[in-house]
Amino acid sequence: MSVAEHREDGLDYPLAPRDRIERPERGGRGRDARAVVPRSALGDWNPEARGHDALATVLAQNALRAPDLVPIRMARMAASPWTFYRGAAAIMAADLASRPNTGIGVQLCGDAHVLNFGMWASPERNLVFDLRDFDETLPGPFEWDLLRLVASLVVLGRDNGVPDERSDAAVAATSAAYRAAMAEYARTPEIDIWYERVDAEDFLGYFGPRAQQLARREIRRGTVKRTSRGAFGKFTEIRDGRRRITELPPFRVSVGADQRRLVGAVVHGYADSVPDHIWSLLTRFRVIDVARQVVGVGSVGMRVYLALLEERRTGDPFFVQVKQAGRSVYEDFLPPSRYDNHGSRVAHGQRMLQSTTDKFLGWTRVDGMDFYVRQFRDMKITADGARIAPQLEQFAAACARVLARAHARSGDASMIADYLGRTDRTDTALVGFARAYADQNARDHAQLVAAIADGTVTAHEVGWA
Repeated sequence: MSVAEHREDGLDYPLAPRDRIERPERGGRGRDARAVVPRSALGDWNPEARGHDALATVLAQNALRAPDLVPIRMARMAASPWTFYRGAAAIMAADLASRPNTGIGVQLCGDAHVLNFGMWASPERNLVFDLRDFDETLPGPFEWDLLRLVASLVVLGRDNGVPDERSDAAVAATSAAYRAAMAEYARTPEIDIWYERVDAEDFLGYFGPRAQQLARREIRRGTVKRTSRGAFGKFTEIRDGRRRITELPPFRVSVGADQRRLVGAVVHGYADSVPDHIWSLLTRFRVIDVARQVVGVGSVGMRVYLALLEERRTGDPFFVQVKQAGRSVYEDFLPPSRYDNHGSRVAHGQRMLQSTTDKFLGWTRVDGMDFYVRQFRDMKITADGARIAPQLEQFAAACARVLARAHARSGDASMIADYLGRTDRTDTALVGFARAYADQNARDHAQLVAAIADGTVTAHEVGWA
């Protein structure tokens, strides 16, 4: 039915969505999805039905990556079951796709493990707690993010000596917090959901007095040091009479003319993806140096650069990170992205999921490669596994609230809440899945370690940056 046909005055018609997230008519029953995936079945894991070899799945990703960095990626994934899990989003995507799903769609984060939640400054310079990694974002079934999160709690807990019963409690608390938040969002006007933020004080409210004191100290330190100005002294030096990014091979190295040209083209070429007023600000800076970075685990081998910009008038420093974007690991199992640039896919997914997003975030394509650009160290305070392990249950509950809000922004909170229900049946099922999948992850990690030992896979590491 066209707009003109709907009403003579052209009013009272639904606006057409741009994305591929299924949104049933209001009043759709989420519990109907229980006929496809009973809540108890969320806990099922059958290794015989996964339909792929974990090692082959990991190695296939290396084709897109810089060859000289691939051995570092392999070494980092082999370091422990936890670092393996961080780099194994492609394995879990294939595993999740081997199971029936609810069909209740949201914008997936795609890699919602527990350390992919953290703090940074909103454009108003207020600290918020939110999701922070969107390389794999794509519309898909809501439970895939939730399953990735709860399994990460058990893997991280084992890596840090957390007793099994405490990891189980953290999983159950995550499920309960997600259910409660979604039930609340089902009653909340959409505009209010979109305006909601978890600020620093909201986040600290999940912890006891002693943990709050330690966290406040870390937050104060981060708001000063983890900025462009704070990074300037640590990350730069005078070399050959000019200000340069300090090298820390192989994690941060100077680049040749071809890569400097590439990064310069990205920084200049992403103008069309940011608002005019942001580009007006950026034109007051010039790029004075570029270095290649090695970051994280899953991203190792992708082309990642740190660019140092200098304000023309005062010389004030400003760092941006330029990061290559490839296909989401979920695109083998879900409809492909509607965006023709994977940097655009990442940026639009981030804006959909986060309560507030870096105003400098944008994207472009250079030399046939997709990139996105963002601020570097915009007061970003990332979680450390060893530090959150003693407070795993509390930290996980905060993550669950954020994940529920992100899903409610893009999906139908009423349907998700209706599917999950009010009882602890989902909580019990997710504890079972998290344990079983942590066991599977340990087996997959051992397979990689064995392949390195017998020379099938090359790995070398010289420490962590």
